Amino acid sequence: MTGYQEILTDPSYCGQIITMTYPMIGNYGINSEDNESDRPQARAFVVRESVSNYSNWRAEESLDGWLKRHNIVGISEIDTRALTKILRLAGSMRGIVSTVDLDPKSLVDKAERAPELLGQDLVLGVTAKTPVVWSKKGTYRVVALDYGIKRNILRLLEKEGCAVRVVPANTPANEILDLEPDGIFLSNGPGDPIEASYAARTIKDLLGKRPIFGICLGHQLLASALGAKTYKLKFGHRGANQPVKNLRTGRVEITSQNHGYAVDADTLPASASQTHLNLNDGTNEGLTCPEALAFSVQYHPEAAPGPHDSRYLFKEFTQAMKNGVS
Repeated sequence: MTGYQEILTDPSYCGQIITMTYPMIGNYGINSEDNESDRPQARAFVVRESVSNYSNWRAEESLDGWLKRHNIVGISEIDTRALTKILRLAGSMRGIVSTVDLDPKSLVDKAERAPELLGQDLVLGVTAKTPVVWSKKGTYRVVALDYGIKRNILRLLEKEGCAVRVVPANTPANEILDLEPDGIFLSNGPGDPIEASYAARTIKDLLGKRPIFGICLGHQLLASALGAKTYKLKFGHRGANQPVKNLRTGRVEITSQNHGYAVDADTLPASASQTHLNLNDGTNEGLTCPEALAFSVQYHPEAAPGPHDSRYLFKEFTQAMKNGVS
């Protein structure tokens, strides 16, 4: 119902077609403040009904006009709930949307020849090209490795008193440590974590040097750095109502998620333990490795869009930095 702008600009959706199950999309338009990156990241957008007469005091343009301005193709009058059921039964698959080629046989052929997301490194296409200072003032100096970072993560780190410097995904460990951070953040991002092995190698070199906090792809890459394995989910976890159990407290958090891969909890080393569990399918949603000063979660505690149940994790990160490295 809400949050389509944040979803479309989430770099974790790079290269993908997004399908919305809520039937009416675009009713409050688009504004310049709610972007999670500098542009729409999706390849295409599928909705049941596209609203042309948007209405909101913050709105600056229509969803349709915004997508056209960024050359993102969209299609409406699709039964998106039926499409969602197909994807849940058959799994995520390649698709195609065209305003030029209208021949079904040709379109099927093009979809079949399109590269699969499995085995693609999409991180280098969305990461910062050069280091960027997000916020200069703060109690704690944080270096954020950008695998496709959402802006609301940066906003919440700043809100918790962090001075944040964002660096490209392929920044070497020695350059990160030369910045003298109090903590290191591993961001969300798109694609297969196995194909971003350079990032896992960097994280491995950072383990135990500074407190580390990872989200989404950052969680998978941390697990890889610790020696665990990842695998592709049938249709991934999407949306803002995913139930996750905190195994340390017993509390259930409603979370926002967007990922197609997961960590195999059975392959975590003895030094690491599972902290969070997905209550829909039992997959891993978090880990901690005290001796490496690291923890991470698979879901999005910063949400945008979504619930705020898990924002305490940012406070846990600042507390880890406050405790320092022994």
